[in-house]
Amino acid sequence: MSARQKRHNSIRRLTVTGVMSAAAFVLMVLEFSLPFVPSFLKFDFSDLPALLTSFALGPVWGVVVELLKNLLHLSMTQTSGVGELANFLVGAAFVSVAGAVYRFVRTRAGASVGALCGMIVSAAVSFPVNLFLTYPFYEHFMPMETILAMYHTIFPFVETLPQALLFVNVPFTLLKGLIAFIISFVIYKKLSPLLQGKKEGES
Repeated sequence: MSARQKRHNSIRRLTVTGVMSAAAFVLMVLEFSLPFVPSFLKFDFSDLPALLTSFALGPVWGVVVELLKNLLHLSMTQTSGVGELANFLVGAAFVSVAGAVYRFVRTRAGASVGALCGMIVSAAVSFPVNLFLTYPFYEHFMPMETILAMYHTIFPFVETLPQALLFVNVPFTLLKGLIAFIISFVIYKKLSPLLQGKKEGES
């Protein structure tokens, strides 16, 4: 590959990463609550652009999208950056693992296995991140008893924070990853030539 081609590829990767980061930021802003979890657990589709980038360009670029979207979101943070840090750690775990597996097995099966592994890792990472980072911060503004009461209203069996995280937050993280992967599975084939700078059908 010539120096000119390398420079062109680098510019394309930076451009794609910038566009996908902006898209991820917008989707992060458009978060919403779901009826079957406490209202402070927000759902969004912001991992989708990062996952697509990780599949198309590699896991490092997917992690960069996760980083940039959270840096952009710092301009409107309500958690002094703690929420953004937690979001980055969990999202980066998801897209880096998914992209790394797909990099070695570039088939639909490889993408599926990668996404499944990424979902499991991100869900596992979410437990300590929430236990030691997110909820200790929330406790400065809301007593833990009040937080647990919000869980208990929907899930009467939840009595402690570890139970809440294990039986509610971890499945919630898995659900977010699953939906992001399903959408990416549907649209990736059409988008990959654009993301990778290739003509459709070109290997």
